[in-house]
Amino acid sequence: MSIKGLVGALAITTMALAGCDQSKAELDSTKQQLSAVTTERDSLKSQLDAAKTQLAAAQQQVDQLKSAQAAAPAAATPEPAAAAAKPEHRKSASAGKASGTPTTAKEIKADQNKRANTGGSGM
Repeated sequence: MSIKGLVGALAITTMALAGCDQSKAELDSTKQQLSAVTTERDSLKSQLDAAKTQLAAAQQQVDQLKSAQAAAPAAATPEPAAAAAKPEHRKSASAGKASGTPTTAKEIKADQNKRANTGGSGM
């Protein structure tokens, strides 16, 4: 082996080692980034699990409130239904009758339609 070959081999070995040192630094940097991203991912997963737990608890409360609300009218007496069936003794804007006389079903329906379309109470 000649001196040129020996110098060439030494140069290649030096470049390879220098290249490995750069790659090693890059590898270490990438490992640190991976560790940071993994930690962040685990934190986000924990937050997601906590949010899911809170959502389930809130949904359970909503369901309980709905069932309590549904049970409340069922337990009430039928008076509100009977009161709703009574004819109104107010003067309807379209009826033109005295306030003491009851209006007809047709006039009540017209008055209800008018209220529904205007969003007001009709008074």
